[in-house]
Amino acid sequence: MNVTIRQLQVFEMVARHLSFTRAAEELFLTQPAVSMQIKQIEEMVGLALFERLGRKIYLTQAGEHMYRVSREITNRLSEAERIFDEIKGPEGGRLLVSVASTVQYFAIRLLGGFCKQFPNVNVNLKVTNQKGLLGLLENNETDVVLMGEPPEGVGLVSEPLLDNPLVVIAHPEHHLKDRKAISLDELKTETFLMREQGSGTRTSAERFFAEKGMKIFANMELNNNGAIKLGVEEGLGLGIVSQHTIDNEVKAGRLIVLDVQYFPLVRKWYMVRREGKRLSAVGTAFEAFVRKEKLQYVRLP
Repeated sequence: MNVTIRQLQVFEMVARHLSFTRAAEELFLTQPAVSMQIKQIEEMVGLALFERLGRKIYLTQAGEHMYRVSREITNRLSEAERIFDEIKGPEGGRLLVSVASTVQYFAIRLLGGFCKQFPNVNVNLKVTNQKGLLGLLENNETDVVLMGEPPEGVGLVSEPLLDNPLVVIAHPEHHLKDRKAISLDELKTETFLMREQGSGTRTSAERFFAEKGMKIFANMELNNNGAIKLGVEEGLGLGIVSQHTIDNEVKAGRLIVLDVQYFPLVRKWYMVRREGKRLSAVGTAFEAFVRKEKLQYVRLP
């Protein structure tokens, strides 16, 4: 069976999401291109790998077997790549880093410093929410993750990285701008711009307000902090974001931090990897760099 590595990657992505559309988005392909690759594999195998029931697709028995085989092949290739990177040493090789969207500003500065020290390293940075990061870890698609507190019991090794203060931001002319110690009751009538479900910031905020016996009204859901900050700048409502992400906007006078009781909510960022993960020399060097140099790259307003 003359299946290419690219075809296996396409098949594995479709099988993982059970969606041609999602696979096409993640692979930066068109949906017809993905469908054509799957059709070619099915013709080589001589069996259907997917079946459609209603609006959903499912793996056939042959598809399930193919998925197990493709995962084994891609894992072996990843292992070979890690060994080659280890042979190259920390002066070269590839580093896969994935971060929560609240961490991206800090992470980019951090990676800038790391690349100055190791200029020949090829860095691949992915930014997504907590749910996406856990998926990358589960599928062994990343070396090191920087994120909020990971769940327990899912085979991960984590270590505290930095405090992550969550603050309430507003337009500079918001009616609460000059108030001190704003009570939570006063926020009940305010409109909030919130991150999507699955975001660590959203989860932390909702858990906090639930503990205080209240629910905030979110009339707009946005999938990244940049969009939330822009929305708040336009006066669409309040936002709850990491204080690490608003340094430039506060300095420029485009955003303010409201003085709200119980805020900042101090959470932590963690450095995380899979339990038993064999890091390359580059990955090991990056972890050591983060532990030693992290405070140099913190920017708080």
